[in-house]
Amino acid sequence: MNNPLYILLPVSSLFIFLSLAFAFMLNMLPFGTMAGVPDFLALVLVFWSIHEPRKVGIGMAFFMGLLMDVHDATLLGQNALAYTLLSYLAIMIHRRVLWFPVMTQALHIFPLLLLTQTIQLLVRVFVSGKFPGWWFFLESFVATALWPLASWILLAPQRRAINRDDTRPI
Repeated sequence: MNNPLYILLPVSSLFIFLSLAFAFMLNMLPFGTMAGVPDFLALVLVFWSIHEPRKVGIGMAFFMGLLMDVHDATLLGQNALAYTLLSYLAIMIHRRVLWFPVMTQALHIFPLLLLTQTIQLLVRVFVSGKFPGWWFFLESFVATALWPLASWILLAPQRRAINRDDTRPI
């Protein structure tokens, strides 16, 4: 995935916006409340916070968290707090993570996703007093397993061809 032969083109801000919007829409699907379905928005947020920390940062994470709070009808700020902390920690380790291959990156991403879920769970338990069960944390494992696929998809528009074509400008 992170082949040293690839030179990545600059990422388009429109593509970042569309990927975040698509991830938000995936979270809006009705199967999103089932155990084991990953938080696609958190996965895309952590990806862009690592790969483009100047374009997608804490402010974007807070805004997307508020949108998820409104969609989920949860306590206003629950997802915003979790996504903000997720983005902050991802930006903090982004230089280190990018040195590793994609599978090792997934191992670095897993604690961040697990911490995000733990914050969401603590707020939920504190407010409602109901524990959703241990299956709640399955979401982080599935999201970590999807990291290589998400990296491949989200980096695809930035890859140059290995063999230069004279008809293409780059």
